Amino acid sequence: MDKVSVLASGGLDSSVLIAQMAKAAEVHPIYVKCGLAWEEMELKGLQSFIDALKNPNVMPLTVLSAPIAAVYGDHWSVSGASVPGADEPDETMFLPGRNILLIGLAAVWCRMHGVSRIVIGSLGGNPFPDATPEFFESFARALSLGLGQKVRVDAPWLGLHKDEVIRLFNQLPLELTFTCVAPRGGNHCGRCNKCRERQVAFKKSGITDRTVYAA
Repeated sequence: MDKVSVLASGGLDSSVLIAQMAKAAEVHPIYVKCGLAWEEMELKGLQSFIDALKNPNVMPLTVLSAPIAAVYGDHWSVSGASVPGADEPDETMFLPGRNILLIGLAAVWCRMHGVSRIVIGSLGGNPFPDATPEFFESFARALSLGLGQKVRVDAPWLGLHKDEVIRLFNQLPLELTFTCVAPRGGNHCGRCNKCRERQVAFKKSGITDRTVYAA
């Protein structure tokens, strides 16, 4: 059976990707902690989702660490202040270097554990420069050279949007996934950019949104 690592944030897209890949491969979910304000809730959601799958092809969650505070300073992602609201453009959500850190660290882990394929849940319409086919292909080449082992970085859902993912996988416990950058009381805030994206996607999909929102 093939081995793959799935970069999982606890969000809907990457969590569902774990379930999809586990149909035909041994999946090693990897979460990278960077010291961002919402990570505690992401990790909780991700572990709950993995537990609910009860799939023997899904290996225990691996948590790696790449502290970013010294680089980001008082950026909203670290401080939790002035988080982009529901009406602000997606571009305000850009975290420079995020996929570079996540994929790079995961690739080193894979090199040490005999895994050569990294899968990431980036969707179509993602406006960020580190979520393009060109980036994934060129970064995989650089990692292959630097690690002395062939590295594949796949983003199989670049042709899909979030509402399509919801529609295709609505039988999964999507309410356990966590997609919020300003959690309140252990729940989605209901007011940030990511919550709005989630709400719109569920509405567009025609699937009932069982997510608990604080507002």
